[in-house]
Amino acid sequence: MKSIRLKLKQNLVNYKLPTSFQLKETYPLPPYSTVIGMVHNTCNYIEYKPMKISVQGKYHSKVNDLATRYEFKNGMTFDASRHQIKVGEYGISRGVSNVELLSDVELVIHIVPEDENLIEEIFNAFKAPHEYISLGRREDLVVVDEVKIVEISEERIKDENLRIDRDYRAYVPVEIIDKKKVFVEGSVDTIQYKGTMYNLTKDYVSVNYGSAKSPKFFRKWNKIKVHYVSNIVASRRRAITVDEDRYMVFLA
Repeated sequence: MKSIRLKLKQNLVNYKLPTSFQLKETYPLPPYSTVIGMVHNTCNYIEYKPMKISVQGKYHSKVNDLATRYEFKNGMTFDASRHQIKVGEYGISRGVSNVELLSDVELVIHIVPEDENLIEEIFNAFKAPHEYISLGRREDLVVVDEVKIVEISEERIKDENLRIDRDYRAYVPVEIIDKKKVFVEGSVDTIQYKGTMYNLTKDYVSVNYGSAKSPKFFRKWNKIKVHYVSNIVASRRRAITVDEDRYMVFLA
């Protein structure tokens, strides 16, 4: 099976937690939906292309910064006493918020489209993008260190030397750890859940919760339960997915 492997760097970035508001907190690595959005934007796709993603990487530190915040209520007309911006008849409030940023981010991302014919198309889009590539917010620019088409396969590990980079962490779907394909070095066996658990968004379908005459569409997200862990070592004699350069791959 073929995959596109990306090695990316970012300076300051926010992968926003959807439940954070006053302080716009960030995930430690980009969730699957964010990566899929980057791929679709880079390739100019206007309809969803199913794909599997693996994400691992690291960052140096977290810092807080100020950002402009815009708020509006649907249908609220402009009121000079509370709104700073007028758009047509409607009002928008402008203020200050705090945003959490990761610094000096490095990422290794594997992309496996369901349609293998898209491999070359995605590869070429990242080799010669039509505009600058961003991951996270629109202003979170990406430096592409490597774009490579690699073969990935399942292998039974004969030794315990296969591990991710010591400084790196990864999103590992729970079933991979539950099936003991990998283990977290230094963890306590009696602890059921290793690392930090996340329910990461991947893709969605639009569901109409209204009626045919008055439709109200909402996104129903497909979420993947993962462990965010470091010190990942392949279990001996267990089949684990790796690429041709011996990078472990945790597809979801």
